[in-house]
Amino acid sequence: MQEIEKLEKAAGIDPGDNGKQYELALAYIGAGRYSEAVGVLDGLLEKDYRNVNVLYSRGVAHMSTGNYRQAGQDFLRAVALDRDFLHAYKNLGFVQLTMGKEDAAVSTLERALDIDPSYVDAYCLLGDVYIDMGEYGKAKAAIEKALELEPDGAEPHCKMAMYCLSQGDFKGLRRQHMILKELDPALASQIGGLFFDET
Repeated sequence: MQEIEKLEKAAGIDPGDNGKQYELALAYIGAGRYSEAVGVLDGLLEKDYRNVNVLYSRGVAHMSTGNYRQAGQDFLRAVALDRDFLHAYKNLGFVQLTMGKEDAAVSTLERALDIDPSYVDAYCLLGDVYIDMGEYGKAKAAIEKALELEPDGAEPHCKMAMYCLSQGDFKGLRRQHMILKELDPALASQIGGLFFDET
């Protein structure tokens, strides 16, 4: 909290310093103070509406408060300005999935993979989208690709756990749960608490 107060003071002393303002906005996002972050980011975009990082950060703040329509607009503008902005594609895909626009999400994530065929996060999210669409073969293929690229990554194993759950494969779910106990004990505990007797 003291860090934010220091940043607020620095930004207040020199409101024209866009770098300090942006740093403050990121600190607000990190602290879960999203509306304050949006206020600062709005001000920065009034000065430079083509600042891709500011657009992306405002999209993250909007997404975090469930304002998916505005978040989607910010991520769309970010990728229009920077065609290689992978995280903006991923978050846009997440927003599209959340809003029930699965086909658009697939298209967005495939664009990200065209740019970087080893982008694990896109394969993980693609797995979610395909599970949502009931296209389980495609979901499994996307998640297996993520696991191939990042065999020790907690996120791909979490997605495989969700895939196993979607198939009623509790043996597979337990196997992923055991792997996650090593990779991400907190996540494994959540899964275990829901589906297995952890006592």
